[in-house]
Amino acid sequence: MRPDRPHSPAADRNRGPILDVLRHALPERARVLEIGAGTGQHAAYFTARQPGWSWTPTTVPAELATLVAGLEGLERPGLGQAAPLDVRTETDWPEPGYDAVFAANVVHIAPEPAVRALISGAARVLVPGGRLVLYGPFMRDGRHTSESNRRFDVDLRSRGVGSALRDVNDVDRWSAESGLRRVADIAMPANNFILIYD
Repeated sequence: MRPDRPHSPAADRNRGPILDVLRHALPERARVLEIGAGTGQHAAYFTARQPGWSWTPTTVPAELATLVAGLEGLERPGLGQAAPLDVRTETDWPEPGYDAVFAANVVHIAPEPAVRALISGAARVLVPGGRLVLYGPFMRDGRHTSESNRRFDVDLRSRGVGSALRDVNDVDRWSAESGLRRVADIAMPANNFILIYD
C-alpha cells in the first residue's frame, strides 16, 4: 500500500467476509455499482479476486477526491473509474444495466431520505433479477442487536445530521415500495449484517 493512499482499517477488516458473501450472491460475471465507496478499498480488493466483475465505485461529489486518490495507480480490467453520485439526484444515477448495487456502511450514515433514494435508485438501475446488497449494523424490531451497536446509534443520532441505525423492518418496507424484496439476511462479524434484495 502506498503510504499516501487514503486508507480505512475497517474496510480491511470486513472485506474478506463480505467478499465470501458476494461470491455466493452474485454471478461470476457481473456489473456492480458501489454506492459510498469511500477510499475504494472494497473495489480494489474485490476486483483483484473476481476478475469477472465490472465494478463502478461511486461517492458523493464532496468525497470524490478521496476515492480518486484511493484508487490512483490501480489498473485492472474490472475496476472502473471513480464517479460522483448523489443518490438523491436522479440525474446522477447511471443508465440501467447493473447486476448488483452494493453499499457498505452507508445506510446508517446517510439520513433517511438519502437511504430511501438509494433504494429507489438501485431498483431503477438493476437488471431483472439484479440484487441490492446492504452491509452494516441494523436494528431488529426496534431493538439493537448488541450493546456496542446501541452506543454507536446514540453517538450517530447525537450528531444531528440524520445518521442512525436503521431497522430491518423499515428497510424492508422502503424496498418493497420500490418493488424489491429481501431474499437474504446474513449475520457478519462485529455485529454487522448483509441484507440482500432483488
